[in-house]
Amino acid sequence: MNQHPYLRAYMAGIVVPTLVLLLAITAFALARYAFDVPLPIERVIIFPLSLVPNLWGLWNIIYIGLLSRRLSIGAWGALLPLLLVPGGLAVTHMVGFALPRGGPLIVLPVGMVIYYLIWKHIVARLNTIVGIA
Repeated sequence: MNQHPYLRAYMAGIVVPTLVLLLAITAFALARYAFDVPLPIERVIIFPLSLVPNLWGLWNIIYIGLLSRRLSIGAWGALLPLLLVPGGLAVTHMVGFALPRGGPLIVLPVGMVIYYLIWKHIVARLNTIVGIA
């Protein structure tokens, strides 16, 4: 089962953010169109929809290809918010989406902890299931 390990790493990496985004978009659609909650989130939703799952997949490929013997998968996953948070801030700034003051200072460390746990427990398990761990 050593055929296409990077493809399997990519597929294992995109599972979690794809499912989370599916749930988030469903909740947004219900809130926006069923309950008339005025959320102008459609201006910034393209960033997570297009980039986040692909970054997770590429992040897992880099881990499997280069770092799996030197760094724990949880620590590697905890580094990903260091790319995603500034990218998200740039997109929100470009489209004029208002964020609470000081929000990114809270989101970054909390995100790193959450990503650590997700990568350590879920992505590592998915890597084992597809036979690349």
